[in-house]
Amino acid sequence: MPSLHPYLIHLMKCSPIFLLFILLFTTASFALAQSPSSDTLTTTVSVSDSLKQDSGSASTVVTAVKPDKGNLLQMERRSGFSMMTILRGLLGMLVLIGIAFIFSTNRRAIDWKVVGIGLAIQLSLALGVLYVPVVQFFFEFVGKLFVLVLDFTKAGTLFLFKSFGSGEIESALQNFAVQILPTIIFFSALTSLLFYLGIIQKVVKGMAWVMTKLMNLSGAESLSVAGNIFLGQTEAPLMIKAYLSRMNKSEILLVMTGGMATLAGGVLAVYISFLGGDDPVQRLLFAKHLLTASVMAAPGAVVVSKILVPQTDSIDKALEVTKEQIGSNVLDSISNGTTEGLKLAVNVAAMLLVFIAFIAMFNYISIYIGKLVGLNQAIASFTGGKYTELSLQFMLGYLFSPIMWLIGVHVNDITLVGRLLGEKIIMTEFIGYVSLSELKAVGAFADPKSIIMSTYLLCGFANFASIGIQIGGIGSLAPNQRVQLSKYGMLALLGGTLASLLSATIVGMLIG
Repeated sequence: MPSLHPYLIHLMKCSPIFLLFILLFTTASFALAQSPSSDTLTTTVSVSDSLKQDSGSASTVVTAVKPDKGNLLQMERRSGFSMMTILRGLLGMLVLIGIAFIFSTNRRAIDWKVVGIGLAIQLSLALGVLYVPVVQFFFEFVGKLFVLVLDFTKAGTLFLFKSFGSGEIESALQNFAVQILPTIIFFSALTSLLFYLGIIQKVVKGMAWVMTKLMNLSGAESLSVAGNIFLGQTEAPLMIKAYLSRMNKSEILLVMTGGMATLAGGVLAVYISFLGGDDPVQRLLFAKHLLTASVMAAPGAVVVSKILVPQTDSIDKALEVTKEQIGSNVLDSISNGTTEGLKLAVNVAAMLLVFIAFIAMFNYISIYIGKLVGLNQAIASFTGGKYTELSLQFMLGYLFSPIMWLIGVHVNDITLVGRLLGEKIIMTEFIGYVSLSELKAVGAFADPKSIIMSTYLLCGFANFASIGIQIGGIGSLAPNQRVQLSKYGMLALLGGTLASLLSATIVGMLIG
């Protein structure tokens, strides 16, 4: 028996799949054990039927069915876990790891132990949110704080835009610019204040310490990845500004991938508003799981990044946050945060205006071509009326539908979810979440699980525009790394996308 231990260690180091299968087999066994038997399930109206019967808000659907802890939307599942869903999840994870392996710059140097630990952390987080009351309580508590932030923002918005006559915001002003963009401004100011007070740094340092110990990361790169859970892809590197110029290739890629795979707190609050609407129950649900998606993406980014560019150099594990001043006092930090938030809000509005206009222009041309050659009718017949024209949405949906099937999305929803992923990569996750909220509102999805998986796979800044943002933002902090940032731009985009897909696959597998 004493000789068995070193043998297992050697086997885990040599076999890329060994540890992954052990982790997934354990997860599958746990999931199947938690699956309700058929005789304990109650018969309910399906979500799609509920939406057909009630044209009201999505909250009607949520409250009309019995809650089920195995479903993140608290909707009754038509069936519990099955071996097929577990195998689909296994297949999806192996395919995603395989894609990263194919694009690796040094396959022989991959540390599969780090990969296995990272996947174990992702699995543990997903299991915790689904089944462990303490973990559920924690994420719900933080989610409630985000929902409160939305309510606080409404107070400021109401003061600016309310009618002197009615004391309310008139229906003509109930639009995206008035209801959504102020959230970005207020959350930016709040984040700046928390940064000035040192609260964010302490939380990030604690999370970075855990990642450094478990996954053999340098102190600087773990600080950056942990910081990305709360801050943007150009703000988080400020905490390691002093180390950026000395980082090796593997560390730089992880800094970039971490930024691509996670979301900043300001836009996170916006997406809670998108998906939850005015329903407090759904707001809390999506707050909890958007937070989980961003947290799960951090170890996922490590997993993918360390496969793409393995660590071969010596690293410094010291954890020291760069002292970056963002204000001379509390009021100055709030003012700076407000200014930055205003810039971000205007940038988001301009970006949406331009991208949506380009989509309209592209669709006008492609639909016209489809009409000339008779493709529109063929598409309508082929898709059963789900798509009626040669549009960008149709192209993206079918382009990414194979990977959607592999990661476990319901077969009737693979083109819809594929479309969302395509919109995120080509345009931004903002466009993706807007589309998701619209599709969710009209009951377009055959399976409610697809909504939650979409929430996870859209999480992150992995899009073409972010490559330029990172080259400009991080490059200004470390000019000597600008060439490396340009070289790894596409690799970081791939890494961020794969990290989000891993999270979606794991959660989808555990829902059943």
